[in-house]
Amino acid sequence: MKNVTRLLLPVLCMGTLWTACSKDEGQPGNGGEGGGQGKTKYIIASTPVASTGVADYLLTTDNITQGAISTQGNGKEQDGTYRYYITHRNRFFSLLYGQGNPGAVTTYNLNAGGELIKVSDFQSETVQVHTTMNDDIVTMKVPRSGNENALVFRIDAQKSQIAGEAQVNIVHLAGNGERAHFTWATQAGNKLFAPYMSIKGAAPDVFGTSFPDSCWVAVFSYPDLKLERVIRDNRTSYLGAYFTSGLVQTESGDLYGFSGSSATSNGTPTSTKPSAVVRIKKDATEFDKNYLFNLETASGGHRFANQTYFGNGKFLLEMYAEKGKTSGKVKFAVVDVTAQTFAWVTGTPADITSTSRLCNLVAGDDKTIYAGLTDAGGSYVYSFDATTAKATRGLKVEGGKITGIAKLTY
Repeated sequence: MKNVTRLLLPVLCMGTLWTACSKDEGQPGNGGEGGGQGKTKYIIASTPVASTGVADYLLTTDNITQGAISTQGNGKEQDGTYRYYITHRNRFFSLLYGQGNPGAVTTYNLNAGGELIKVSDFQSETVQVHTTMNDDIVTMKVPRSGNENALVFRIDAQKSQIAGEAQVNIVHLAGNGERAHFTWATQAGNKLFAPYMSIKGAAPDVFGTSFPDSCWVAVFSYPDLKLERVIRDNRTSYLGAYFTSGLVQTESGDLYGFSGSSATSNGTPTSTKPSAVVRIKKDATEFDKNYLFNLETASGGHRFANQTYFGNGKFLLEMYAEKGKTSGKVKFAVVDVTAQTFAWVTGTPADITSTSRLCNLVAGDDKTIYAGLTDAGGSYVYSFDATTAKATRGLKVEGGKITGIAKLTY
């Protein structure tokens, strides 16, 4: 194997890319985990349906299982068209996708009265990967062409400022004439595991690949972000997808990777491998050759689109609604990756037009996930039950389309 340590180079003079500037808007609440009084407030990110080119509004509510809220005259408007969300250490982070330009990272918490308060707003490079690691948020800017270096940042979640940075040569990392394009990153013990897809990175087929039947995971030390190894497998295609998490560590310490088998060449799906789940056992340095959960077989021909982890080995999956397709509308399923069981979810709309796919709320009871679903009848919060594989409709967002759900305490 080639020497991977030379791929990671120090980033010099990068501090100007991030500028932390705290701005108090009222009395800030307890910024640590748990909050001050143990009360809960839910945050609903919603895009107004009557407007175009407008970013989300952040709405707050005490209950997401019933009732209605409206975007009309409510919420905190976000600037920019595309926003992505992550919650860590009892703070809510709103990240602007600047489409190549620097983007704002806005941090919120709750004050003593339960009001959503902006506590920091700083500029960053546009990032496609954002995940949590210890007390940090890790982000990655991954160039699809031109520049060969992906930028990796550590953000202190409490201070909302840069804590460390590095870069990795993604052409050298791929080692096949293409470039590694990280799909997401996941904490496993004291390591950062980052799955990637191999892409050509050149017009007219930037996201196409000549290697559709392999998956790769780069393993980084932490906090120094040095590349230690690459774990490979050829029983399925790459894990996750662009802006999609495809690798999760369960309570056992094992990592489960999800592939949609969606690699393409010139826009045509070319993978011959099934959409499947693979496993890296705790502390292992290779994929478990004795484990493969074939999702296409289990589902009757459907492919993986996205996942959210309930806990206790069970996942809520978005599967593409049309058999064999790697794009389009979705429907939901509950899988147990340990027992390798699959069940379609009942109770969801028949024709879902959008979901809150980048920010669903996990209740923490190992059996409930809240997600936003939109159809012709409106946009609602649905609760999904891991035991019964049933969805129940709750809060309606009037005048908006739900793009994210989170929870903070105060």
